[in-house]
Amino acid sequence: MIVFVRFSSSHGFPVEVDANANIFQLKEAVAKRQGVPIDQLHVIFAGKELRNDLTLQNCGLIQQSTVHVVQYTSRPTQRPLSNSSTGILKGCGKEVATFNQMDLSASAFPRHSTDLKAALENGDQGHGSHFETPGSKPYSRFYVYCKAMCKAVQPGKLRVRCSTCQQGTLTLTRDPSCWEDVLERNRITGVCQAKNCEGTVAEFYFKCGKHSTSESDTSVILNLIIPNRQNIPCIICTDTVDPVLVFPCVDQHVICLDCFHLYCVTRLNDRQFIHDPELGYSLPCVAGCPDSLIKEVHHFRILGSDQYDRYQRYGAEEYVLQMGGVLCPRPGCGAGLLPDAGLRRIECLLQNGVGCGNYVINQQAAQQTLWEEASKQAIKETTKPCPKCQVPVEKNGGCMHMKCPRTSCHFQWCWLCSKEWNRDCMGDHWFE
Repeated sequence: MIVFVRFSSSHGFPVEVDANANIFQLKEAVAKRQGVPIDQLHVIFAGKELRNDLTLQNCGLIQQSTVHVVQYTSRPTQRPLSNSSTGILKGCGKEVATFNQMDLSASAFPRHSTDLKAALENGDQGHGSHFETPGSKPYSRFYVYCKAMCKAVQPGKLRVRCSTCQQGTLTLTRDPSCWEDVLERNRITGVCQAKNCEGTVAEFYFKCGKHSTSESDTSVILNLIIPNRQNIPCIICTDTVDPVLVFPCVDQHVICLDCFHLYCVTRLNDRQFIHDPELGYSLPCVAGCPDSLIKEVHHFRILGSDQYDRYQRYGAEEYVLQMGGVLCPRPGCGAGLLPDAGLRRIECLLQNGVGCGNYVINQQAAQQTLWEEASKQAIKETTKPCPKCQVPVEKNGGCMHMKCPRTSCHFQWCWLCSKEWNRDCMGDHWFE
């Protein structure tokens, strides 16, 4: 197999070794090529210095993986390696070399003691690590959206580098144990083994696991997508598939990726994405759970290129409309226009490749097309706003007991008094 070696963070070269070779044999090949003593070489991969007796496979090194090899005659006394950096992870009587074999998602953990017992019997540690037993199904720990080659959701690889020199020569003082450790800065420190670098902060990133990648080729992590080790059925189609998306709600509802795609497209067609000042336009749990908006909007990459472009256009259009602007109605344009206050003539100018350059809205044309105002008047006369979320609700016969049709609301209220439905409403004017 071919392993790419970055020697002293200065240059890279391929090294051909046997697939069953160990780290010492890799050092031998590097020492011979560089003309340096083998006992001065130290191999660093995924935040750890690798021991000589470990095989490449045990370390998670596959075809065309990149490792860093540093050279120094003695361990720098001002930057000692920690015990956890020089060793390897252990569990279930087996040795695991990298944190790529760890589960970081709390949603993957069993909640109850009975679930924990069953998980342990199946080889699941239930505390952040999962180790396959012989013959068991291999699981991908992380999933990413590969924008470079695959243009799809793929298994991912977790990597770490020094935030100062951006080299993979940092050895961690401890392993990450949750998503916050990976996604938030300054959570985990380390010791950079590169010469002339005093970096101590770990920077985590992800790569696509389906093909070889360069140092700069990173992918977007989709932390809500996890392996379905507990065989939880999809909340929509009830099929049991792997992987699944787990909504960030209290109940952690599970949905398969096909149903999530359909859910997103349906809400996009109905223009029902929810705006959050910090997140932008997102969606909640399909069951309408509170506080369940998807925080990482890159999960909508599951829609595919065309639908994701629609999603981005939708966000831009809604922003323009909320700012008091209008959208150019010319077919194929749709540019957002923000007219000055009191302006009677609006022209869609062609600027930086945006706009059509020849569509004009004047006062006379605006007076002849008052559909929007007429629609607003009709809505005002035939609907009432939900007392909780203010969405217009139409009453079409029946009793005065109303239920907001909005999925994220479902507030029950009285049509006459616009208050939450109660016993007084039930007794006094249920059928008035």
